[in-house]
Amino acid sequence: MRLGLSTPIVVQVPGVASDWESGAGTEELSQIARAADELGYEYLTCSEHVGVPSSDAAGRGAIYFDPLATLSFLAAQTRRIRLATAVLVLGYHHPLEIAKRYGTLDLLSGGRLVLGVGIGSLKSEFELLEAVWPRRAARADDAIAALRASLSSPDPRYDGPFFSFDGMTVRPHAVQTRVPIWVGGRSAASLTRATRLADGWMPFGLSRREIVSLLETTLLPTGFDVVLPTPPLDPEADSDSVRTILQSLRDAGATVVNCTVRARSAPHFCEQLARLADIGEAVPGRDPR
Repeated sequence: MRLGLSTPIVVQVPGVASDWESGAGTEELSQIARAADELGYEYLTCSEHVGVPSSDAAGRGAIYFDPLATLSFLAAQTRRIRLATAVLVLGYHHPLEIAKRYGTLDLLSGGRLVLGVGIGSLKSEFELLEAVWPRRAARADDAIAALRASLSSPDPRYDGPFFSFDGMTVRPHAVQTRVPIWVGGRSAASLTRATRLADGWMPFGLSRREIVSLLETTLLPTGFDVVLPTPPLDPEADSDSVRTILQSLRDAGATVVNCTVRARSAPHFCEQLARLADIGEAVPGRDPR
């Protein structure tokens, strides 16, 4: 089990984000990214929302940094840590657009991209972007297959029910031979999609019991990642509780834990990361990768 970081500042969900994040900027973000890199965390994340309906902002939050710009900035601040979209909404983009833009990020970062993807859930945002809402799950399946055929190829070819292309050169492209693709979602269909077409599953909004039930009835491919989220963690105030949470997620099937961390400031956040890394090292059965 590895520890990844749900990057603060770049997504601020009420009840999850700490108060200091609302006034933070690039200096604090750089400080935290470098600390996570040096401490051996697996990845940093950034989500995608172009526009959140004002009526939903109280629950979902209104601050969502652009993932490509944000992860490119974080790539320049770090050396080792991976850069994960969590998640990119497939319906908002043509697969070759994703292959070009995020393939360029993979090149510039030295092969550190993890492409987290999802089918999307905000119909009003689809309408805003003139994206296709009907059959979005089927379109997403086709988009993932198209991405697998194109992310690491300068001359991609694909012929599917929704996307088809040939005779196009896309350079630069990803330098990884196989860019990891993780599928986000909160349904059995998202897990099936992940095991069929991708390299990992990033569930959200599910209880531990629901996750365990889904995993127990699913044959996971070799090397498949199960990326499970934590509630906000406070290693300073309650290290025993943090250790219990990490152990519970490992026992539920996590190979990677997506950590949300409480803090009073950016320097305190970095201190919390160090404490959390120490606690994670002591969790039995932790994957040393």
